[in-house]
Formats: sequence, C-alpha cells, structure tokens
Amino acid sequence: MIILNVAIFALQAVYDDTLISVFALWPIGRFHVRDLHAVVGFEPWQLITYAFLHANFAHIGLNMLALYMFGRDGERTLGAKHYLLLYLAAVISAALVQLAAVTATRHAGIYPTLGASGGIFGVLLAFGVLYPRRIVVLLFPSIPIPAWLLVVVFGLVELTNGVLGTEAGHCPFRPPRRHARRVFGIEILATQRNT
Repeated sequence: MIILNVAIFALQAVYDDTLISVFALWPIGRFHVRDLHAVVGFEPWQLITYAFLHANFAHIGLNMLALYMFGRDGERTLGAKHYLLLYLAAVISAALVQLAAVTATRHAGIYPTLGASGGIFGVLLAFGVLYPRRIVVLLFPSIPIPAWLLVVVFGLVELTNGVLGTEAGHCPFRPPRRHARRVFGIEILATQRNT
C-alpha cells in the first residue's frame, strides 16, 4: 500500500490537475472549478481512488508513517488478504461519511477530498482492537498511552474537529482546510453549475 501511494503521488507531480479532477472525492452534483478548468462531481470510483491522492509531502509522509507503524502488526495478524479488505472497507466507509457530511454542509464550499486518512483510521482502529494493551509513545507530547486509549482520543478529536465541526467544509477524512483549499499550488474554488 505504501509503494502504491508513493507511486501515485509521483504521478501527481506530472498529472496533478487531471488526477485531482477525476480521482479525488468530489461532492454529489456537478461543479465548475475555475482553477482546474474542469467540471467535477462525484463518480463511483472516487470512493476508493481519493485515498491514493495526497496534497503535499507532509500529508503523504505522515499518512504513510502511520500506515507503516500501525499496519505492520495488523497485516501480520490478519493476513494480507484480510488486511487489504479491512483497509478498503475503511476507505469506502470514510468516503461515505465524508459525502454525507459535505452534503449536509454544502454552503461551506466545494472542495476535493483526498488522502489515506480514512484507511489509516481503520488500520488504527484494528490495531487498538487487536492490541489494546500495547503501549504507544506519541511524538508530541512524548507520553506513553495504551493503544485503545489512542484510538478513542483520536476518534473523539476527529469527531469534534471534523463531523461536528464542519465549518468551512472541514471534515475528518480530508486534509485540514489549509491543505484542502490548496492542492499543489492550485486554489480550489468552485461554483455550482446551473443546468
């Protein structure tokens, strides 16, 4: 998964506008995005493809670090096939929650959703369930915390900061607002096309 994410991120350096307009997760409807010079909108394949696009080096770096840290043990315990199914189920579930949240707060603007965060949260949740007593030391603040508590705290932060705090279009399964508005230097501003 890490190799695939990095390879697609490299493709974004060449085909950024096209990849974002076609494969990022867009809200339901059709919208004209001036900076992309494209009409975008939700397509079924975006339920998976958005998870392989990232906004910048920090975004992919942190997601892949989390996938490496928490995914290794999960894959070893579940096996490659079940681990892949878990990851894809988490990616699709996150996309559906994102679509529901964006539909409920459409007034906040039209932005693409991208990144592996939904899949990462599924992997983190599995890690917390499989190894609840394993101690994880956070980078900041540097305190030891049991895996189950890490999952609960992270879930509450995402819930309060994302789904319940959808102000200005920020939802839990896309990069924070500062990344969502700028994707590879492109200001994403959209207006709904009247048909």
